[in-house]
Amino acid sequence: MRSSAATTARAEYLVIAEQQLMNKPDNISFEQAGAVNIAAKTALQALRNSGKLQPGQKVLINGASGGVGTFALQIAKHLGGEVTGVSSGRNTELVRSLGAHHAIDYAQQDYTQGGKQYDLIIDNVGNHSLSANRRVLRPNGRYVMVGGPGGKWIKPMDRMFAAMVYSKFVHQEMGMMMARASKDDLALLSELMQQGKVTPVIDKTYKLSEAAEAMRHLETGRARGKIVIQLD
Repeated sequence: MRSSAATTARAEYLVIAEQQLMNKPDNISFEQAGAVNIAAKTALQALRNSGKLQPGQKVLINGASGGVGTFALQIAKHLGGEVTGVSSGRNTELVRSLGAHHAIDYAQQDYTQGGKQYDLIIDNVGNHSLSANRRVLRPNGRYVMVGGPGGKWIKPMDRMFAAMVYSKFVHQEMGMMMARASKDDLALLSELMQQGKVTPVIDKTYKLSEAAEAMRHLETGRARGKIVIQLD
């Protein structure tokens, strides 16, 4: 049994609810399958449920080369969005290979200062203010936050409350989402993986005895895709 490093458990045995289980597609590894549950569901639900992405709409994914971001790129393309991915320059090729029509190197360009506007922003990073994000949202656009600065827990709560206040006074919808358990969503993701439309990206696999090292790597914020912990 394998566990993603981004989950809250580091154990040889886990008790998992039935709705969290799905047959592994034949064309992905056990390590890749272990990275799907939370990150891929988060990406799917952020785009489809919270973001209400429609074919032809322009979607920007901030933090496109991370665990949720790499899934979001592929799912957004599947849903018919015109996808822009924001990452470091070293990850531009990866971002494009996963379906981005446009790639932005955050070190070279601030997406909130550009002239392009988006129907949907999926923010996995939270490194720009809500007002800055509003500038590049279309009048009826949506901003969905699924992460926060430095991976902290309290700071995203501040942004969530601020987004709720903003949404009361502007037409744009702004808020934070958390993934919910859904066997139907897992079935859809399994089908997309079986069809080759979604492929989990694994940065590195660690042994269970190397869990501390895995977490240090995760906390650098430089992981490309997911980090996976495998039993020794």
